[in-house]
Amino acid sequence: MKLKAAKAAFPYTIPILASFLFLGMTYGILMYSKGFSFLYPMFMSMTIFAGSIEFVAVNLLLGAFNPLEALMTTLILNARHLFYGIALLDKYKNTGIMKLYLIFGSCDETFSINYTADIPQDIDQKWFYFFVTLFNQIYWVTGATLGGLFGGMISINTKGLDFVMTAMFVTIFLSQFIKEKNHTSSYIGLIIPFLCLIIFKSSFMIPGMILILFILSIIGWKRGFKQ
Repeated sequence: MKLKAAKAAFPYTIPILASFLFLGMTYGILMYSKGFSFLYPMFMSMTIFAGSIEFVAVNLLLGAFNPLEALMTTLILNARHLFYGIALLDKYKNTGIMKLYLIFGSCDETFSINYTADIPQDIDQKWFYFFVTLFNQIYWVTGATLGGLFGGMISINTKGLDFVMTAMFVTIFLSQFIKEKNHTSSYIGLIIPFLCLIIFKSSFMIPGMILILFILSIIGWKRGFKQ
């Protein structure tokens, strides 16, 4: 059962394998260039597993000790995970103790796969979710560790590499859009962040997510009320 779930999950994570190895190595190389041992990117990628804050943490480690700044920066950068958790409540409800790891490992890419994947009926869903999460973390930890170990020997131009992730999310969005019978939520997810970007500039993410949650909650309540 577990092996079957792992085999079913692995193909979904292949795009993440390609991007996480390169981006993880970029992070490891950055840590090496700042004078940190490979142990730092290795253990940080294992225990934090949030790429955006790991990159920011490089400067936090080099700057003056300011735990409040570190806390607020982390909350702002990763506030979107609150909405991931709400969206996955139904999918993760029968996962038992495994839920703790699924919550910890629910990065952007893992959320996208576990939320949208069409899992065959003969596959145990909770093990599918687990292996998607585990594989993705292994890719990131491996990349970060290799970058930290061989940072001084590697010279690559990583310009434009981040677009791999953007392209992947666009593809996932279009795939989900095609499957939907009602595109209301997709249009809301496009229009609200765009308006918030105009109004709030670089701080658009949190107000955008709050508005999306508020609007979708009202829509869901009205639909439930009518039924």
